[in-house]
Amino acid sequence: MERDVSVASGAQVVSALRSRGHEVVAVEAETGPLSAADEARVFARGIDRLPPAAMRGSGLPRVIADLATQGFDVVFLAMHGTTGEDGTLQSLLDLYRLRYTGSGRLGSALAWDKAIAKQLFTIAGIPTPAWRTAPAETVTVEGELGFPVIVKPSGQGSTVGLTKVADAAGLPAAIELAASFDGEVLIERYVPGRELTVGILGGEALAVGEIIPASGDLFDYEAKYQPGGAQEIFPADVPAAVAEEVRRFGLAAHAALRLTQYSRADFRLDPQGRLWCLEVNTLPGLSPGSLLPKSAAAAGLGFDELCERICRLALG
Repeated sequence: MERDVSVASGAQVVSALRSRGHEVVAVEAETGPLSAADEARVFARGIDRLPPAAMRGSGLPRVIADLATQGFDVVFLAMHGTTGEDGTLQSLLDLYRLRYTGSGRLGSALAWDKAIAKQLFTIAGIPTPAWRTAPAETVTVEGELGFPVIVKPSGQGSTVGLTKVADAAGLPAAIELAASFDGEVLIERYVPGRELTVGILGGEALAVGEIIPASGDLFDYEAKYQPGGAQEIFPADVPAAVAEEVRRFGLAAHAALRLTQYSRADFRLDPQGRLWCLEVNTLPGLSPGSLLPKSAAAAGLGFDELCERICRLALG
């Protein structure tokens, strides 16, 4: 689980919903509801420069069982990474018939498995970079995809375990790193160009944004979560036709993965002007620098209202 990112999202959501007059209880996935003192302590934590090296064990089933007895109207999910986004948490909540924000267990699982998601994109006519899964011979990767390639865990978020591999020599180490985070490894053709993103909310596409990393051309973990790691421009300075195509493909990807309520789709715009869908995030971050709130703000929707609207989507 991406604990630091989850805590950052949770702190912002709790504050936003309380400002709208809602009664909110912060819940820690390992231990359950937090006291006021514990909440202040947990929320004071920042996001580390590097992603977590290992996942913690989980007391989640006990916590969810306890929540089911408390009479909450809705559970707002801010639990990023494995367990929170792969359908596990959603399955537990479904078991106890608790309403929650975000997509259901099937959509979450489909989007989390990047190889399956890319197959569904292809079926739906959404362009996505060519790929194959490991194990793969170097000569095969070079012949089918060419170098450079992107190597990443098939099931992981926030670019954890991702490497841009320039040549054949770097492929084995990149596969080994990705495999340390997930049993399936995706090897994907690298697409040069501009990084674009769009939020989806309640069946509508929000504003398209562009991400320009401060160093290199990869929007990696550090660039995502550290101050000054990237410029995030909303709305993106792209032709109207390109922005419209991003929104159209974003909605199509959301539908292809059977997602509901909200998501965020990420794209590359190559030098020839072609769009390529990289992935869809089913629980996009809601921390101060997160992309979905910026996409919503550029479409005229403030952060507090965004959080409340997500709750209403879950309830209705």
